[in-house]
Amino acid sequence: MKKWMLTLGLTAALTLSGCGYNDFQTKDEAVKKSWAEVLNQYQRRSDLIPNLVATVQGYAQQEKDVLLGVTEARSRVGSMKVDESVLANPQAMQNFQKAQGELSSALSRLLVVAENYPQLKSDANFRELQSQLEGTENRITVARKRYTEAIEGYNVLTRQFPTNLTAMLFSYSVKPQFTVENEKAISTAPKVDFGAKPAPAPATK
Repeated sequence: MKKWMLTLGLTAALTLSGCGYNDFQTKDEAVKKSWAEVLNQYQRRSDLIPNLVATVQGYAQQEKDVLLGVTEARSRVGSMKVDESVLANPQAMQNFQKAQGELSSALSRLLVVAENYPQLKSDANFRELQSQLEGTENRITVARKRYTEAIEGYNVLTRQFPTNLTAMLFSYSVKPQFTVENEKAISTAPKVDFGAKPAPAPATK
């Protein structure tokens, strides 16, 4: 009896290995790991925003609409429940992408406004935050690219024969991709450049 059970177990293991079951487990873990890194980098960016807003506000209090826009966009992102369930929910993924896109747009407007304030651009704290933000945007780009590649590998396994039979047997479905309006944004980080020499402050009478 024990010999028969052992033979059955070995046969099942070989069958699962041959039909791609183990590959599904490996690629699913790769997707989860890469997604966690995407969230980690977005959180890193979110953590920079309060200090960035406070610094800009110190020099440009009159830009209330822009500052409020960034704060509200960050708040919307923070209020979203984002966990591994998003990986199997196209609508939730779309909502997450939209919220992050709105935050990116709000940040872009803030940085454009900062160009009008030479003293702000030359502020050491602001320049440090700008450097951290640029580095974070680069990390987001890399993390998203890796996630895109991980999803592609998983989805190909789900669709191709004979592993598609395993997918149907175990209810493995295609995962939603993280898309952007401009696909080049996946491989090209947004440029944040305050390296130009600040214009001289107007003379006081």
